[in-house]
Amino acid sequence: MMILGLEGPSYGGKTSALGRLRRVPAMQDAMFFSCYVKSFARREDIPTPSTQSAAEQVKAFMTFMEIEGERVRAARQHGGLVVLDRTVDTLLAHAHAMDEIHGFGVLPELSQRVEEMPHLRPDHTLYLDVTPELLHLRRKAAGHHDVEPEYFLHDPAFLSHFRDYFCSPGRRPAAGEIAVASGDGDRQETAAVVQALFTYWAGGR
Repeated sequence: MMILGLEGPSYGGKTSALGRLRRVPAMQDAMFFSCYVKSFARREDIPTPSTQSAAEQVKAFMTFMEIEGERVRAARQHGGLVVLDRTVDTLLAHAHAMDEIHGFGVLPELSQRVEEMPHLRPDHTLYLDVTPELLHLRRKAAGHHDVEPEYFLHDPAFLSHFRDYFCSPGRRPAAGEIAVASGDGDRQETAAVVQALFTYWAGGR
C-alpha cells in the first residue's frame, strides 16, 4: 500500500486539485479520502479550530482520530494506492500552532498518541504553500467573507505556525517525505502541479 497526502492552508486549492486527480487514468485504482470535516453530518459537530484550552485541543484531536481510525480500516481493505486530503500531520500542525499562540504545550502528548493509535502515515505528502493575501482574496471571491468575516484558519499567527510545522527543516512530520510547492497560481496550474507529482509518486510503487 502506498499513501499520498495533500496538505496546505484552507482555500489553498487542495479540493480542486484532488478533483482533477481523481479523473486521471493513472489514479483510477486509488482510494481517495476527503478532508476530515466532510465526515460530519452536522456542521455544529465539527470541533472548533479556535480551541480555548489544552483540554479542548486534545478533545478535538481525539474526535478527528476517530475518523482517522475509519480511514485506516478502509485503506487496509483496499490495500492499494491511497490519497488523503489532509493527514494526521494536519492535526499535529494545528496543535503546534495552538501551542505557539496560546502555550497549550500539547504537541508532544498528541505526537505520542499518534504513535500509539491506528493512523495512516503518508509515504509522501505535498504541502501547497499559498500567501495569506491570496488566501484572503480566494475566500472573499467565494463569498464567504461577508458571512464569516473572522475566519480563524486565516489568522496570520495561525497560518505562520501551521506552515512552520510543514516547512521548517527541524520539524519531523508523520509523513515519510514532505515536498513543498507554490499554490499561488490559478486552480488549473495548482492542479497540474499536484497531478504531476502524485502520478510520479504513484508510478514508483
